[in-house]
Amino acid sequence: MEKERLLLLWWIKTGQHQQLSQRLGRDGSTVTRWLQKYRQGGLEKLLEVKTSPGATPKITTEMRSQLEEKFECPQGFGSYQEIVEWLKQEWNVEIKY
Repeated sequence: MEKERLLLLWWIKTGQHQQLSQRLGRDGSTVTRWLQKYRQGGLEKLLEVKTSPGATPKITTEMRSQLEEKFECPQGFGSYQEIVEWLKQEWNVEIKY
C-alpha cells in the first residue's frame, strides 16, 4: 500500500493528474482520503497505516518463556492436554483446543 501512496504523490508532482484512482485501481474516495492525509501531516501521515489491535494474547512472554524451558526438559509435556492443564494450574489461564 505504501507503494501506491508514493506513486500517487509522484504522479501529482510530475503533473500526471489524470485518472489517478483508475491508475491505482482504487476508489476515488480512497485517493481523496490519501491526499487529505498528506496535506494534514505530510509523508509521515500519508504512509501511516492503522491496524486494529485485535485480541490480547492469552499467553504472555513470561508464560511462553517458561513453556519453552519445560519443552526442553526430558519430562516436558506428553500431550497438548498437559500443556492446557499446566497453564491452568500455573497461570490460571484457560486455553481452548
